[in-house]
Amino acid sequence: MSKIDLLEPNNRQKKLNTLKDPLKKLFDLVDFELYREELESMYKTGTEKGGRPPYNPVKMFKIILLQKLYNLSDEQTEFQINDRYSFQKFIGVSDSESLPDAKTIWVFRERLRKEGLEEILFKKLYYWIQKSGFILKMGAIIDASIVSVPIQRNTKEENEQIKDGQTPPKWKEEQRKLAQKDRDASWTKKHNKSYYGYKNHVIVDSKSKIIRDYDVTTASVHDSQALEDLVGEVKKEEPFFGDSAYSSKESKAVTEKQGSVPLFCIKGCRNNPLTEGEKTWNKILSKVVVV
Repeated sequence: MSKIDLLEPNNRQKKLNTLKDPLKKLFDLVDFELYREELESMYKTGTEKGGRPPYNPVKMFKIILLQKLYNLSDEQTEFQINDRYSFQKFIGVSDSESLPDAKTIWVFRERLRKEGLEEILFKKLYYWIQKSGFILKMGAIIDASIVSVPIQRNTKEENEQIKDGQTPPKWKEEQRKLAQKDRDASWTKKHNKSYYGYKNHVIVDSKSKIIRDYDVTTASVHDSQALEDLVGEVKKEEPFFGDSAYSSKESKAVTEKQGSVPLFCIKGCRNNPLTEGEKTWNKILSKVVVV
């Protein structure tokens, strides 16, 4: 093996350090141990079977944070935390330490949601970041991403009952089957491809990419429908970026009412194609709105 080969890992690490990994900044800024007591309280509420947490809850919370920051599905999250050194360093795991699978990640996130802790903890995280002097500025970005889940193999009758807000009687009789069924996910289409699952709607700082607020809906909800619930995190006179999904008059009106400046990509249509000027506008904004 040559001398260059021996030095290559160190050289690569030095280069990574100069690139200023945003996860290292977040790791240094936030003391995640402050969340341990609340996270461990989930296993003492009595709403579900108790017992010892299957994985360190603070590390699990970091994994959920990574999932939201990078808009990953449970399966993608499992792969990335095993593949990416920067993710492992942020979570705080050694080379020999095992990491949770996609199912464990899903169970933990659902437990956070059912216990009402998900929104509370992320609100506290955002507040703590601000109090630490990490000022969010330079505008905000709204975006939505689809999170796919396993397709449900239901009968036509079962699907009709779910649409009516009912639980199929057979599922009630078989609790194990009921626990494996996702009754909230729905179908949507994007670029002529069908997806089944949910949508993550996020408001992020355009510079730091830190999440200010988020909402989770079923996949069939249009991106713009979550804007009104999230726009409160955009400051007065602050630039507010979004892709063409938010280009409607209604979205702009909601943003302007907040006092912020809507900078959304323009959407063309069959009888009204984009002009060259509008294409240039979209090209400029597209460099900003990619989260």
